[in-house]
Amino acid sequence: MNFTPTELGASIIFAIAVIHTFSTTYFEILAQKYPKHAGLWHLLGEVEIVFGFWAAILMIYIGLLDGLSSAKSFADQRNFTEPLFVFAIMVVAGSKPILYISTQLLKTIAALLQSLLKSRSAPVMYFLTLGLTPLLGSFITEPAAMTLAAFLLRDLVYRHKCSNALLFGTLGVLFVNISVGGTLTNFAAPPVLMVATTWNWSSAFMFANFGLESCIAIFINALGATLLFHRQLVEPKTQTKAETKKDSIPPTVIFVHLAFLVGVVVFAHEPVICMWLLLFFIGYTTAYPTYQSPLILKEALLVGFFLAGLVVLGSLQGWWLQPVLQNMSPTAVFYGSLALTAITDNAALTYLGSLVSGTTPEFKLALVGGAVAGGGLTVIANAPNPAGVAILRNHFPNGSVSTIRLLLWALPPTFVVILAYRLHSFLMP
Repeated sequence: MNFTPTELGASIIFAIAVIHTFSTTYFEILAQKYPKHAGLWHLLGEVEIVFGFWAAILMIYIGLLDGLSSAKSFADQRNFTEPLFVFAIMVVAGSKPILYISTQLLKTIAALLQSLLKSRSAPVMYFLTLGLTPLLGSFITEPAAMTLAAFLLRDLVYRHKCSNALLFGTLGVLFVNISVGGTLTNFAAPPVLMVATTWNWSSAFMFANFGLESCIAIFINALGATLLFHRQLVEPKTQTKAETKKDSIPPTVIFVHLAFLVGVVVFAHEPVICMWLLLFFIGYTTAYPTYQSPLILKEALLVGFFLAGLVVLGSLQGWWLQPVLQNMSPTAVFYGSLALTAITDNAALTYLGSLVSGTTPEFKLALVGGAVAGGGLTVIANAPNPAGVAILRNHFPNGSVSTIRLLLWALPPTFVVILAYRLHSFLMP
């Protein structure tokens, strides 16, 4: 392996950042133990801060090693389109009218299922949120689906007194299902988006190779979580007619918000237009505040900061990732990319894999399959995951999501995805 001092330093800093993500709970404990510097420890305990913080360290390192001009040139050459898009889509998708129409849609479907199954409403809503919302990610993009699902689960589950099993089990299934839920099309999942143009993968190709398997895995995971936790789910409070009327939002307001949502998705890869739409949207919500709630600007900014840091740190990991991928068989690539996804963003992983020349169709499918299958194992594994953490983090012990517990609870639904994706290989002679 040939590498430069800059690449070696970047990999060491990246390794420290990964270790830091597994240690955020420790910093929250330090904040309680040493209140004089609690602000600093809380800052270092924020998962969304980790990669942005260490990306700054990398920039300082490059500046000291190669000069300030080299550091500035390196930063200018990074592509921050994805962080900007995730920031914009979180703000729009997390607005009150979007959440309202999404909730009403799920409630309508839940009422039909409830009448057929003679079940309580909470388990049905829980199943639909974990089973249907991730599939919407194939059309409104995974970050938008994550934002919607996280807000729905916040009101349905996390605002009530929950066991640690329910807290982390729900989050593990959500992350895994969102990661594979965007594979029905070629534009919604970040790891697919990174290779779709290079490999000429259409939405029809994605559905043919991943669609049915992803739907089966999502259904099994959602059903399994519902059966496991249904006794702990609290029935939502029944609203009076006056409360329902008070909370209702006019169709015209919903339409405007949906138009902004569609616009941001359509221009996801045009950062100038995307940011213009976001600013226009913020202006609209300010001008017509009656049916609005505070926008999640802080949470979205933190997630954008996290992803931007990952872009900076991940861009210098190719010197060791590419040789590792080149020397693997398709089966090894599937499990290797699944494991590597846990410690690096799956979009960065598939992008690096797309740079490997002479790969077979089996290699390509295995790389993307493993990357999306492992997208729920850690917060950094899939770009939308930090969005979910930003919305739900305050409901976890010490306001911090334990990386180890998330990993353990994400393993069972990940295993289901592995079986769904690899079943045809097991049946082949």
